[in-house]
Amino acid sequence: MTSVALQEIVALLGCPAAGNPAQYLFERLIQAAGLDWRFLTFDVAPDRVVEAINGVSAMGFRGCLLSGPLRSAALSGLASASPTATFSNAVSLIERQDSGLVGHMTDGRGMMEALRPHIDPTGMRVLIVGAGAAARAAALELSLARVAEILICDRTLERAISLVESLQALDAAPARMIDWQAVIDIPSEVGIVVSAVPAESLQAKGLKPTVELTGMRSDLVVADFALVTQPSPVIACALKGNACAIDGLEIHCEKTAIDWHTWTGLECDTDMLRESLDEYLNA
Repeated sequence: MTSVALQEIVALLGCPAAGNPAQYLFERLIQAAGLDWRFLTFDVAPDRVVEAINGVSAMGFRGCLLSGPLRSAALSGLASASPTATFSNAVSLIERQDSGLVGHMTDGRGMMEALRPHIDPTGMRVLIVGAGAAARAAALELSLARVAEILICDRTLERAISLVESLQALDAAPARMIDWQAVIDIPSEVGIVVSAVPAESLQAKGLKPTVELTGMRSDLVVADFALVTQPSPVIACALKGNACAIDGLEIHCEKTAIDWHTWTGLECDTDMLRESLDEYLNA
């Protein structure tokens, strides 16, 4: 905004927006930082997301977050997109810059920030279950971190092939596909497992897990994007097998810290974010 007398506005564009913790978390961050900002939440249909983004631009919002199918529908409404957003074909955060609205995809960076305190991924072999936007973002970050190899497993063959081919084109970490099965045995050479399956398939929503993983070991690090209060099926399996488990709450807090820094240039307390996220999800 051009006048310092006007509040900066940030927003969530969701589909659906209900149940998303973004406003709760960012209002805590805004209050803690003493900023005169406001966070708004809007429910937007996927076929109208470009109109909504044009509104964000026209009204001078500082930026917005995107959730659900809006992420893949938003690219055409932006002035430019980051390499990760382009690779993922999805946008999780929009930032206003002098050149216009710029799209970012921060899920993969959030996963990496959650992963690094537990293990250095360099030289490790990784299994990624899923090949959607979050999986693609995670795969890109891991490839750039020079893991030894990335194995992709997805229910949809075409998506798995597309991600493997995209990774191979980077000429960074080697990538290959393994077959999708109802029960997937984690290869013995794998040291990191990343689960990026749709949240709708999770036990916490009354449904069976999309896939069952076997072969958990104490030397494995397992990260799951699922944003649920109780251990997801993947995390429960990892804990039972004495693996190091990184849940979706930890990943989401790191992602939120990245989003906050992108908009404000400020660091934030991820422990406070975790407490706030726990409060929201258990309310």
